[in-house]
Parts: sequence; structure tokens; C-alpha cells
Amino acid sequence: MTFLLAAIIVAITLGITFWAGRRNTSASDFYVAGGRISAPQNGIAIAGDYMSAASFLGITGLIALNGYDGFMYSVGWFIAYLTVLLIVAEPLRNLGKYTLADMLVYRLKDQRVRTYAAVSTIVISAFYMIAQVVGAGALISLLSGGVLKASVAIPLVGVLMIIYVVVGGMLATTWVQIVKAVLLMFATVVMTVLILNRFGWSFSNLLGAAEAKNGADFLGAGLKYKNPIDLISLSLALVLGTAGLPHILVRFYTVPTAQDARKSVVWAMVLIGAFYVMTAFMGNAANVLVGKDAIEAANKAGNMAAPLLAEALFGGKGTFGGELGLAFVTAVAFATILAVVAGLTIAASTSFTHDIYNGVIRRGQATGREEFRVARIATIAVGVIAILLGLLAQTQNVAFLVALAFAIAASSNLPVILFTLFWRRFNATGAIWGIVGGIVTCLVLIALSPNIMGIDPADKTTGRHPIQAAPIFPLENPGIISIPAGFAFAALGTLVGARRRREHAEAAFEEMQFRAYTGAGMDGSVAAHD
Repeated sequence: MTFLLAAIIVAITLGITFWAGRRNTSASDFYVAGGRISAPQNGIAIAGDYMSAASFLGITGLIALNGYDGFMYSVGWFIAYLTVLLIVAEPLRNLGKYTLADMLVYRLKDQRVRTYAAVSTIVISAFYMIAQVVGAGALISLLSGGVLKASVAIPLVGVLMIIYVVVGGMLATTWVQIVKAVLLMFATVVMTVLILNRFGWSFSNLLGAAEAKNGADFLGAGLKYKNPIDLISLSLALVLGTAGLPHILVRFYTVPTAQDARKSVVWAMVLIGAFYVMTAFMGNAANVLVGKDAIEAANKAGNMAAPLLAEALFGGKGTFGGELGLAFVTAVAFATILAVVAGLTIAASTSFTHDIYNGVIRRGQATGREEFRVARIATIAVGVIAILLGLLAQTQNVAFLVALAFAIAASSNLPVILFTLFWRRFNATGAIWGIVGGIVTCLVLIALSPNIMGIDPADKTTGRHPIQAAPIFPLENPGIISIPAGFAFAALGTLVGARRRREHAEAAFEEMQFRAYTGAGMDGSVAAHD
């Protein structure tokens, strides 16, 4: 039954893809759907992009296993959109064309920035994609009763992702995300209603049952993050990282105007806010109705808590209702992964083709047809890389993996975006130092953290490497160090550039500010400065 529902969803999304493929005739169509997506459509698609496997599978599992500490992911991701709404959405739409690099080059007038911004986009997208394909592997393994291992499931998702993007481009990706968002919200609402019905229509009763089963510590801070600094570091990454995520930023180029970009964010926030509130119901209910032992038996990281909860809510294991609930929720989660991976893939391939191939290698001289062809080739390459990385990270919790992508985005892209918009003296050297310094600091700290050091992937019993006993960097998320470091590198690079290279970007600052907040001169302006 589960395979049947998943196959129906895949068939519908493939139908949308081939329908969109007939309208996908230019580079603009491929990259940003020709800028013809309406604000409500784009807002729902943003929500679909954002409510990923990390949200549905990972957070539900984290709450089920860790209580209050797990819910902090939901809080951080929801609040993050205030930064996007108030600071990023409108200026980005007015200053750019296809990618974040367009905005930076318009302000800084230096093609070196384009290369580094493109590399940042690809690195962040790769980390985010790992989480999605890991979730796909766990899902399909559960669906097949362990017959299909993650080593088979991950390539399957990669192939579907490549088809979506190569054939349908951004238009197909947008509509796949809309369909997925509607299905996910429907599944979440139904499960929340069933949970409330089970616990006397009282969230307090649900929390009381969770406390009775696990003890009072389950509802308080410190179960997972015993060091408060670890939680602060995670929260900084989640709240600030969204404003630097490439697959979210690219969505603001798919609408006709900056006003539509702002409206898109409002639509997205309504859906995302409702969804994340409901994760508190699902996570606690999974703990009470399924139990930690059963959740960890299905997947040690907790990624299968939501499907197992659906099975329990609809009648229990072995019943027709239970199988139907498990099948529907698992199929929706599978659609969630496909949609988000497609969005990440198109963001990465667009950045490579538009910024590196056309902007740097061809110096802006590539024809639209040539760019279109290279974009499709880049999509295939990105898909293959995502498959390989996913196979290497099969045992990690997907919410945790996405949090690392947020930390990289907040450490590299966000400082450059904010300084571009608000610092008159900011220059190209500062942008390059900020991007490189933020990424390198973040990756080094991740490599020295408990996530990497002290863990032997082959040792599923203790999870400890026989030689390395303790990590050098004690925090799971590096945000509290890497984000200030990104700002510091960007500031220092600006001062060095002004002194050594005599870079003075102040002349373009007034022009940039005027266009960023009025939209005047948008048509053709980016090309003029490339």
C-alpha cells in the first residue's frame, strides 16, 4: 500500500514535470520560471521548500527522544523568517536576477565575488542535500521492511531529483513543492486532530502523559543540550541561517516584483508557523504512543517517529488503518524529500552555470541556449554528488545535518549580505574574506566537533572510535563561534582591501540603496554591471 501511494505521488509530480518541461525554453525559465510565479504560489512553494525531511522526520524524532530540547529546532526555524521578511527579501529581489552573486556583483563591481558566492551556494546546498537523501534512505528502508537498503534508496531519490530539474526546471520544482506542501500540511493537521482526540482535546494532557512516562526532566531544558552554550550556538545558526540559504533566496527571483517577494514570505510564515506548532504535538505523542525504544529500533536517530506515530494513531501495527496511516505519512514524507532536493539541486546548478560558467569562464558571453544546456549537465553532476554524500552520512539525524547547513549559511552568506546592504565602505575583498573565512571556520569546527571526532562509522555499538576519545571542539553546532568569525573576516577583509587594493565601493552605495528599496532600474541593470 505504501509503495502504491508513493508511486501515485511520484506519478503526479512527474506529470507536472513533463508539463512544465514544455514551457521550459530559456535560461530564465529554467532558473526562475521566468519570474511569473504569483506571491501565494511562491509562498506555498517556499513553505514546501522549508518544511523538509528535517522538519517532518527529524524534529518529530528529536522531540520524541529529547522533549523540550528537540522543540528548540522548531522555534529557531520559525523565528528565522522574520530576518528574511524584514531585511533580505525586497533588496535581494530588486538587486539580483538569478542568484545571490548577482546582488553582490551589482554592489561591489567585482567578478571575483561571483566565484566565491557560487562556491558558498554549492557547499551549503550539498550539506542540506545530505540530510534529505539520508531521510529518503531511512524511509524507503522502513517501507520495504529492510529489503531495500539505503544504498539503493538514496540513488533512487537522486535519479528522480535529476529528472525533475533537468526536464522541468524551476517551474516544475515550484509546483512539486506546492503539491508537497499541501499534502504535508494535510497529513500534519489530520495527525494533530487524532492526537488531540486521543488525549481529551488537551495539550496539557498530552504533556502530562509524556512527563509521566519519562519524568519531569523530559519537559525541561537540558536533556539533550546539557551545556547551555550548545543550545545557544544551535539557536544562532537556525535563526540567522535562513537568510543565507541559497534555495530559499533564489525563490525571491521567481516573482514579478519585490512586493510579491515580501508577500511570499508572509504566506510562507503562516504555513510554517502552523506546521512547527504541530510538531510539538507529534513529537510528544510519538514518545507516548510509540515509545523511545520502538522509535530507536526503527532508526537510531529518531527519523521514523512520524511514520510510526501515524501507524499508531490510525489503528496500530498489523491493522488496515495502521498500515494506511503509515503508508500515507511515509509517502508524504517521501514527496517532501523529493521536492526539497529538487529545490536544492536547481539552486546549486543555477549558481554553477550562471555564476561560474557564464559569469567567470565565459565572461558573460554565453548564449541563453548554451547556458540552458550547461545547466542541465550541472544538474546531473550535482545529483551524483548528492547521492555519494548521502551514502556517507546514513546514520545521522536529518534535523542535525540541516542545522550544520544553517550554520555555514549564517557564517558565510549572511555577513556578506548585511554588509553589502548596510555598510558603505564594504568592498569585494571583504566579501571574499567573509565567505571563505566563514565557510572554513565552520567546516573546521564541524570536523573537530563531537559529530565527527570520536565517532567510528563502522562501530554501531559504542559510536566511539577506539583511539580518539574526545572531540577538540565541544559543541555540536559551531554557530556561536563561526558566525562572529564570518563577520570579523568580512570586516577585516574590507579594511585590508581599502588599504592595499584601494577598493572604494562607496560610490555605488547610494545607487544600490536607492534601487534596493525602490526597485527603480531593475530591468537589465544586473547585466550592465556583469
